[in-house]
Amino acid sequence: MLRLSELFGRDIFTQSGEYKGKVYDIVVNLENGSMETITTAPLKVRTKQEAKKIITEKSIPYKTVIAVKDIIIVNPRGKDTIRETRTEPAKVSSGALVKYR
Repeated sequence: MLRLSELFGRDIFTQSGEYKGKVYDIVVNLENGSMETITTAPLKVRTKQEAKKIITEKSIPYKTVIAVKDIIIVNPRGKDTIRETRTEPAKVSSGALVKYR
């Protein structure tokens, strides 16, 4: 198991080895407990426009994450080849633990 807090600061790469940045913030849907987005810039902003810009330009949808261990590997095309066969998204429990993929 991996704690959610352990993801912060990890490097993000595509399957082909392209560096995408480091994990700064994680957006979690509290209604269903799923991780939605990983941002590569801090979400400490003063306006909604700044937050929107970070979410649209400097974030990676969590559904594109393929593997998490020492680094995070994402599918650059936006398709999740691993989870296409799964029926439920990864859940975040109250203990904030995430299973290795």
